[in-house]
Amino acid sequence: MIELKSAAEIGRMAVTGQFVGELLAELSGVAAVGVNLMDLEHHARRRIKERGADSCYWDYAPSFGRGPFRNVLCLSVNDAVLHGLPHDYLLRDGDLLSIDMAVGIDGWVADSALSVVVGAPDPSDLKLIEATQVALEAAIAAARPGGRLGDISAAIGEVAHSYGYGVNGEFGGHGIGRLMHESPHVPNSGRARRGIKLEPGLTLAIEPWFCKTTDKIRYDEDGWTIRSADGSRTAHSEHTVAITAAGPQVLTRRPAPGATAADPAKNPAAAS
Repeated sequence: MIELKSAAEIGRMAVTGQFVGELLAELSGVAAVGVNLMDLEHHARRRIKERGADSCYWDYAPSFGRGPFRNVLCLSVNDAVLHGLPHDYLLRDGDLLSIDMAVGIDGWVADSALSVVVGAPDPSDLKLIEATQVALEAAIAAARPGGRLGDISAAIGEVAHSYGYGVNGEFGGHGIGRLMHESPHVPNSGRARRGIKLEPGLTLAIEPWFCKTTDKIRYDEDGWTIRSADGSRTAHSEHTVAITAAGPQVLTRRPAPGATAADPAKNPAAAS
């Protein structure tokens, strides 16, 4: 069942979204050549605890993973794109890192992801990341009341194909609010003017992710980490978005990379 949120409830999700956006920006600034993935994981754990938030990943055991997941971040490197398990790995020059996180504050959830290159980037990796970002912005622009869910999916697919990338249909975006995963499923490819009607109060996690030279995936033996089937590089961008009468409202916008996650409880201005 799809639950439409009130303006006040969207406002509470926005508080969570601001924290998620700030922490992702902070983590992208910490990620550098020689940094251990577990250092990023423990950095995020500390920040989440300081904020009084709850990780939506910790102890999560969905049907598609080998649960329970015992981390607060998904950290996916190079050909890994989704659900990467943090592990003892030192980032190397040119690594493409995707960071995905979802937390709840006072019962309301936000989910977001970004991809960055540490060290000297390969131009083709920057193009891949750019494609996911452009697709995300196109999808957000399509998330308007009176439209259809397929408008969002079609926008993502059109950008992917314009950049020369295929789209995997097994994982996409999702509804979000009180829980990390709510209805509806938001495919990363589809037909415009099809699907459910977009109404004010609908809140979605929209997350285009692409592999450089395939649309097929494979799983690691850990039961979680998803990689491109051919070993090509991957990228992932995600925002939590609310559909309002005035148009789409992005709840997880990020400050510049390297910014520090603020605690609205200590700094009321940060929550505005």
